[in-house]
Amino acid sequence: MSTNHLMGVYNRAPLEVERGRGARLWSTDGTEYLDCVAGISTNGLGHAHPELVQAVKDQAEKLWHVSNIFRIPGQEALADALCESSFADVVFFTNSGTEAVECALKTARKYHSANGAPERIDIYGFDGSFHGRTYGAINAAANPSYTEGFGPAMQGFHQLKWGDHDAIKAAIANPTTAAIIVEPVQGEGGCRAMPEQCLRGLRELCDEHGVLIIFDEVQCGMGRTGKLWAHEWAGMSPDIMAVAKALGGGFPIGACLATARAASGMTVGVHGSTFGGNPLAMAVGLKALSLINTPETLNNVNEIAGYLKQQLAGLQSRFPDVIVDVRGKGLLIGVKLVPNNREFMALARDTQQLLIAGGGDNCVRLLPPLNLTLDEARELIVRFEAACEVAREKWAA
Repeated sequence: MSTNHLMGVYNRAPLEVERGRGARLWSTDGTEYLDCVAGISTNGLGHAHPELVQAVKDQAEKLWHVSNIFRIPGQEALADALCESSFADVVFFTNSGTEAVECALKTARKYHSANGAPERIDIYGFDGSFHGRTYGAINAAANPSYTEGFGPAMQGFHQLKWGDHDAIKAAIANPTTAAIIVEPVQGEGGCRAMPEQCLRGLRELCDEHGVLIIFDEVQCGMGRTGKLWAHEWAGMSPDIMAVAKALGGGFPIGACLATARAASGMTVGVHGSTFGGNPLAMAVGLKALSLINTPETLNNVNEIAGYLKQQLAGLQSRFPDVIVDVRGKGLLIGVKLVPNNREFMALARDTQQLLIAGGGDNCVRLLPPLNLTLDEARELIVRFEAACEVAREKWAA
C-alpha cells in the first residue's frame, strides 16, 4: 500500500498498526507495543474495550444516523448524564473536540449579543494552548505554525502569557471582552497545569466583569486527571466547556456543555451539525461515561499517577542529562527532556516498543489508558528507564 494519495499533512511514524487490546497495540508485522499514547488521550479505556465494542454492535444493528431533524433518545440520555455529573444545564453534541470548541466560542459571543452587548466579541486564550484545527480554534490558540498561510488573523482573538496576572486582569476588565478560554491542564503545550488558586481567581475576576469562562477539557477531562473534570480540583466551574476524546473511548464524539445562562443566545437555527449526536456515537458515549465516572476508575487514575510520578522523579534524579522536569496532573504526564523529544519518541518506540506522545516545550507525554494496571505501570517505567539508558549512551557520545 502507498501513502501517495493521502494529503501530506501528517509526519507519520513508520509503524503500521493492525489491532489493539487494552494498553497493547500490535503492528502489521506482529510487534507488540505498550501504548501510552492512547490515541492522544482518546482511548481512555484502552483499545477494544469489550463493553464499548458491544455498545457499538448493539446500536449498529438498530440505527446509525437520522440527523437532528428528529429526537434521538440516546442524545437526551447522554445529555442528562453529562449535566448530572457536571456544572452544565445543556449540551450540544459534535463529532470532535475542535467542533466542540467552535460551538463554545460561538456560544460565548452569542450570549453577549443576545443580552444587549454585541460589541463584546474579544476572546482571550493563552500561549502554548491547543484547541483544534478549525478557523476559530486556531485563532483562539494562535500558534503561528497552525495559523500561518491561512489569511489574516480573525478579529477579536488575543493571547495572554501563561502566568501574567496583570495582563489577565487587564484583559478581563476590557469592556469588549466576551470570554477567556483555557485548558486547566495544557496537553500539546507541555502539560502545564494552571494552579488551582489561579483558576479560582479567574472565576472571581470574570464574575466581577461579566466575562464568561470557557474550559477546553478535550484532553484533560473525562477522568484524565483523577477527577471526572480537571477543574473540579480547584472547586470551581466554567460557564462553557468543550469535551471529546475519551467521551467516545475512541469513537468520534464531542460535546459543548454550558449553563443555561451562558447558552441563552443559542436558539433554534443559530447552530447545528449533520452528524453530531448520531445514535452510534451516543450509545458508545453513554457506555464510556458510565465506565469512567466511577470511583474504581478515578481511584485507579490517582493510584497509578502517583506511582508513575514517583518513579519518574527517581529517573529524573538518575538521568539529569536526559530528564529536565516531570509535570502534569493525573495521567496527563509531561516529561521535559534534554535530547530532542521527537528523537526520544522514536528511540523509545524502536528500542523498547514503548509508544509515547510528543508535546510542546520539548516534552514527551505519557497518556496511558485510565484503567492501566499497576503491573503495566511498572512495565512502563522499566521501558522508559531503558530508553533513558539508550538515550544517554546515544547522545552523550
